[in-house]
Amino acid sequence: MQQAREREWSILLRAANAGDAAAYQTFLRLMPPVLRKVVRTSLARARATGIDPEDIVQEILLAIHLKRQTWIDNAPVTPWLFTIARHKTIDALRRRGRRIEIPVEDCADFLAAEASEPGLASVNVDRHLSMLSEGQRKVVQKIAVDGQSIAETAAALSMTQGAVRVALHRGLARLAAKLSDSR
Repeated sequence: MQQAREREWSILLRAANAGDAAAYQTFLRLMPPVLRKVVRTSLARARATGIDPEDIVQEILLAIHLKRQTWIDNAPVTPWLFTIARHKTIDALRRRGRRIEIPVEDCADFLAAEASEPGLASVNVDRHLSMLSEGQRKVVQKIAVDGQSIAETAAALSMTQGAVRVALHRGLARLAAKLSDSR
């Protein structure tokens, strides 16, 4: 069965590469069921959820279309196809990443409540900012802590954007120097 399938695919792909459009159409009609099985098996083995096998099958078919001339006429077709399928499946798994999705409602009991008094982090930020001159402190506070843009900070402090950039750079450099000296 597998040898007959391999022989049929080789004949079809060889004819398709020679310009036979009907052979290529037949080859492409035969591929999706086989590729679906390969992709589903790979995804199950990787315990991947949330990935649609059909998307990967479409990527494989596109890769076959674009790279079909790279198949060597006297080589078996199946290893060539399955290599493309494996690589496209791995690409999909990498895009998805290794993340576990848990609804936030399941963790509500474990999430910390909002602190009513300033935390240690904000005390440390204030202490470090106090090492800077007033102008540098205001710029670093607005950009690095409050998340404002250069333009917003310039408008709020009545400075040019260039002056804000210089103050930010100098303030961060001074903080870095002070913090490395204290270690």
